[in-house]
Amino acid sequence: MTHLRYEILRTLRNPAFAGLTVGLPLVLFYSVASAERHKTFDGTSFPLYFMTAMAAYGAMYAAMAPGARIARDRATGWPRQMRITPLRTRTDFTAKVAGAYLLALPALALLFLAGASLGVRLSATQWLEMAGLLFVGLAPLVVIGFVLGYLLPSDAVAPAFAGVVVLFALLGGVFGFQLATSGPLFDVMKGLPSYWLVQAGKTALGGGGWPTEEWHVVAAWTVVLIPVAERDYRRPARRAGAPVGPWAGQTWTSLGGRAARRRRSGWLASAGG
Repeated sequence: MTHLRYEILRTLRNPAFAGLTVGLPLVLFYSVASAERHKTFDGTSFPLYFMTAMAAYGAMYAAMAPGARIARDRATGWPRQMRITPLRTRTDFTAKVAGAYLLALPALALLFLAGASLGVRLSATQWLEMAGLLFVGLAPLVVIGFVLGYLLPSDAVAPAFAGVVVLFALLGGVFGFQLATSGPLFDVMKGLPSYWLVQAGKTALGGGGWPTEEWHVVAAWTVVLIPVAERDYRRPARRAGAPVGPWAGQTWTSLGGRAARRRRSGWLASAGG
């Protein structure tokens, strides 16, 4: 919990984070949805559609935020320092993933309140279902943040993250319009997790749940990208001589103690002989 709190506080101290995840989506939502509050889009009310879209937009930035911290840490040599502490690799990763989801909560909550102020009315179950679908759909974005954080230099991470989020948002229909409603481009759009993030509000309103296709899309992106993130993480560890593979879950303190016991046992055996 201490490390999780540390990860969250590091991000919250960055004013650009609050602007991208909360401020910008709120401004866009009120600027666009206020004039379109009585219209419909994609089979549902426009405020509901655009509220979900802007919540997804802010949450995508929040989900990828750990990747930016990873890149900055790599630039300062912080991972090398972490390897000589008792902190387990699994604990560090868990804290970063949990932090990404906790940081997405303000974006979702504030956009939901903004939507309610413009007439979006859902039952408690529908609000919870929509939030749950958004959280599930963010999983590939969290992993993409890890991949880019371990792969790119720190000065390239910010434009790369912005480019990925904007591209996903554009193809997913986040900005209040869809580039296509049929044909090959539409097939590409449906192959992105961002498209289904935007559909979460409509799905919750209908009460039918996401189609099987969406679960396949989210699962495929996540399953494919996790080994890539793991490979990128292990690469600098191998160069630094850090234990990988079956030793990755051990701490350097425990490994050092084990090696010392082996040396001591060898000396005792030779002395006894």
